[in-house]
Amino acid sequence: MTEEEIHAAARALIEAEGSRSQIGLLSLQHPKMSMDDAYAVQAAGMAARLVAGRKVIGWKIGLTSKAMQDALKIDTPDSGVLFDDMAFESGGTVPEARFIQPRVEAEIAFVMKAPLEGRVTREQVIEATDYVCPALEILDTRIRRTDPGTGRGRVITDTIADNAANAGIVLGQAQHNPRLIDLRWVGAILGRDGAVEETGLGAGVLNDPVMGIVWLAERMAVYGQAIRPGQVILSGSFIRPVECPPGSHVQADFGSFGAVEISFA
Repeated sequence: MTEEEIHAAARALIEAEGSRSQIGLLSLQHPKMSMDDAYAVQAAGMAARLVAGRKVIGWKIGLTSKAMQDALKIDTPDSGVLFDDMAFESGGTVPEARFIQPRVEAEIAFVMKAPLEGRVTREQVIEATDYVCPALEILDTRIRRTDPGTGRGRVITDTIADNAANAGIVLGQAQHNPRLIDLRWVGAILGRDGAVEETGLGAGVLNDPVMGIVWLAERMAVYGQAIRPGQVILSGSFIRPVECPPGSHVQADFGSFGAVEISFA
């Protein structure tokens, strides 16, 4: 993609977010679009949002499960940016019409106390982590999930360009020392309106949620980025996304690890 095409795509996505209306698949508009192109679109969108006054509070990792990677025919996760206006309080309510087609995933969040950049080890990630906590990620799609004309679905480049479908983050109040917990065995029961929708274990994230952070630090270095102290990192979902139409109430029960919930007006 040319610089002009990259910035045009970023503007279209920002306008779609503001108007709550989806755009067509970028992968159809730009058949030769690469993952580098997609991250360039994401970076252009991030720069525009920073100019508009938004602040980066962290990063998200997506497509970490084998099932989701197989579905998209890829063998690598993706990542996106968390902004300050994406944060919601556990037990709070998302305003009506804030999102287009919101879905929710259960995840383990890492809150960092030291920077990470480039190739790092699992132990370095743990040492750089202040604490871990239960979290929900709210997904949304500024790009259509399926093209109405061809029936073709989104591919990885669409998702990356669309900030890895990120839209919101909800952190639980419980805080844990990652040195004292085997995060592979941290599980969650996610319910919507009192009915269980999904269950899963942390091991669904690259066999160890910590390894998601290892992957992210190396991926970010390729594009001149780094994890900073105080940032929140969503390590990746270990359940399938759950649709959240208006009026939904979602709660993730992580057992002794804690709980987190959110409602949609």
